[in-house]
Amino acid sequence: MQAHLHRDAFLERLRQEEIWDVIVIGGGATGLGIALDAAARGFRTVLFEQHDFGKGTSSRSTKLIHGGVRYLREGDISLVREALRERGLLRHNAPHLVWPRLFVVPCYRWWERPFYGLGLWIYDRLAGPARMGPMCWLDATETRALLPTLQTDHLRGGLAYTDGQFDDARFLVHLAWTAAEHGAVVLNYMPVEALLRTRTRLEGVIARDLESGEQFEVRGRVVVNATGVFADAVRRMDNPEAAPLIIPSQGVHLVLPRRFLPGEAALLVPRTDDGRVLFVIPWHGHVLLGTTDAPVPTPALEPLPTSEEIAYLLAHAARYLQPAPTNADIRAVFAGLRPLVQRSPLKEDTAHLSREHVIVVSRRGLVTITGGKWTTYRLMAAETVDRALQVAGLPHRPSPTATLRLHGSTWQIDLSDPWHVYGSDAGRIRQLMKTDPELATPLHPRLPYRMVEVVWAVRYEMARTLEDVLARRTRALFLDAEAACQAAPAVAQRIAAELGRDATWVQEQCRHFMALTHRYSSVLPEPAN
Repeated sequence: MQAHLHRDAFLERLRQEEIWDVIVIGGGATGLGIALDAAARGFRTVLFEQHDFGKGTSSRSTKLIHGGVRYLREGDISLVREALRERGLLRHNAPHLVWPRLFVVPCYRWWERPFYGLGLWIYDRLAGPARMGPMCWLDATETRALLPTLQTDHLRGGLAYTDGQFDDARFLVHLAWTAAEHGAVVLNYMPVEALLRTRTRLEGVIARDLESGEQFEVRGRVVVNATGVFADAVRRMDNPEAAPLIIPSQGVHLVLPRRFLPGEAALLVPRTDDGRVLFVIPWHGHVLLGTTDAPVPTPALEPLPTSEEIAYLLAHAARYLQPAPTNADIRAVFAGLRPLVQRSPLKEDTAHLSREHVIVVSRRGLVTITGGKWTTYRLMAAETVDRALQVAGLPHRPSPTATLRLHGSTWQIDLSDPWHVYGSDAGRIRQLMKTDPELATPLHPRLPYRMVEVVWAVRYEMARTLEDVLARRTRALFLDAEAACQAAPAVAQRIAAELGRDATWVQEQCRHFMALTHRYSSVLPEPAN
């Protein structure tokens, strides 16, 4: 089995294998989940990602593994129960990546405590034995103790419950690693440029290696389209007349200094004036504020937050936090696109479209999975593989992923240790640092990362670019855009040394990253052309 993520070894297997059982397009949560599920069932599986794993939606979430309290309000009881069950499985299978977080709902009106209390009581009961902690009632003093920066005017008390939190991009890396350990080939920077098809069926894909330019004709028994907000583009490769299935919806998050929420509890506002949910959550020594929900006309690989979305979040945060955060306090801002499934008749308000997933099979046999949410990725993957096996005429084998532990899985972790997201690999990283003391160098005084993590990411986690390391193998860009920008030149030099790149490559990487970083910051100057 694959000892680690090794791109050259994957490419060599791609050249040697004549036909695959399952070809997966898309390296986000659903795609990697499908690759793991299919490979764990014993099928020859290959996955192609056009950029890096999780470049799009899957690394830009609210960092929650949860049942979705807000879906209770919309009557999606089955979705909530399903997600709560999956939350329990993910916590068991990846305890180093999924951990409990206490949430507090402050109540300012007389009716809020009984109303929200009933909802949380139902939420608690739906979780059954998989619940993470009991719901409890708080008086005003207890609420202030848990949320020291909460606005207290007219505060009547609150409610507390426990949900799941995680690091989405780190989870993806461990998904990819686990898939490789079960025999899958997973390749980043390998866009699928066309589908191999006859008049009646699909025979495979044409993929191109962006690093070398080498093109591959890859034959397979079934092709799965797991490209999220880009699913319609792949569907049109199969059928140019395919009706749109996706309505992309943009969600924006702000990252603030820890002083705006110094305790360990998160703040949840179940309903803002326009019916949305507001989260203020501790995350990696910072505070995450989100989110928005607005339709966008076309999907983009790097969506851009708007000034209106930033202002919306700051205005609502000001109602609940004292002091109120301002634009100058923002350390980073990022946007992600949700692949919401279009219903008929078309709904314009994407905040109220269902997050449930759908599986669609085209006339030629392209299996498309889209919609859903991070928490249910495993279930979505299992259902998709079941359907893909039917399409391919392959024998049914049950999915083992409900009890399959992810790479690095261990309960021997300290959540205060920034390296807990590496799980059992943390000891190997520390040993690597001992071999070269320079690897202990922090990337930046405001970032919790060291140079050894750069080396680890390149050698063992298939990081290929400066962005891969600073945005997804570490979360530097998402935590503090300015600090990531300042750390970039030294990190690029180290990546170049690992990959054998020259000075021109370093300069190009830094130029690209500086331009990218501006999109995540409200304080950095415009990059030079």
